[in-house]
Amino acid sequence: MTLFSTRGLVKQFGSLRATDNVSIEVAPNEVHALIGPNGAGKSTLVNLISGMLPADGGSIVLDGVDLTGMPPHKRVRAGLSRCFQVTNLFKKATVLSNLMLAVQSHRGSSFLPLGRRDGEAELIERAVALAGRVGLGGELDRIAGSLPHGAQRQLDVALALAADPKLLLLDEPMAGMGPDESARMVELIQLLRRDMAILLIEHDMDAVFKLADRISVLVYGKVLASGNAEQIKSHPEVQAVYLGSEVEA
Repeated sequence: MTLFSTRGLVKQFGSLRATDNVSIEVAPNEVHALIGPNGAGKSTLVNLISGMLPADGGSIVLDGVDLTGMPPHKRVRAGLSRCFQVTNLFKKATVLSNLMLAVQSHRGSSFLPLGRRDGEAELIERAVALAGRVGLGGELDRIAGSLPHGAQRQLDVALALAADPKLLLLDEPMAGMGPDESARMVELIQLLRRDMAILLIEHDMDAVFKLADRISVLVYGKVLASGNAEQIKSHPEVQAVYLGSEVEA
């Protein structure tokens, strides 16, 4: 069964075809990793999927809904949520305040028309639950900008989860992390996949091979290969253009 798909997705910048008839599928509760060298078109593809760029051809479908012409906010309502490469937080606000704002943005400006936001029990309860879900339950009163890098990324994931996504787009979640932080993020992704599908863009091949059910390799805007970890590791063209010495003998 397919939850999400792109079919023949094209994006042209002048004479450069950044994505060239890209077709991928993601099944429910699947982690599908998208890998490839710098300049392969991964960022363009993610921007097309999330609605940050308009497609010049092809289609994007999530759970039977055609997202292709939708603006980003409507894609979020349809079940698509994204974490960007650069963490996007209110860094001077607390973890709890960040999460309350995220929940509020998806559920309306206020549950109580004349009430204070910080007095809305349902809003606070949801924000606290999101913090606990990503391992930040003990950091609610911490200023977001004072968190270690890995914890800031965890908070960024929690903000995306406030939309109750069917498909979560994770754009290089392990970027800039040390080994311990990366291990925590891997554990978090393994937990999240119980409730949603995940499209993972990542350069950390150890993490990709641990997490991904399927991997698609993008090169020069085209899908060079798609398969499970062993199929990708043993693919001669993938080894030549991307993995090289990273693949263990």
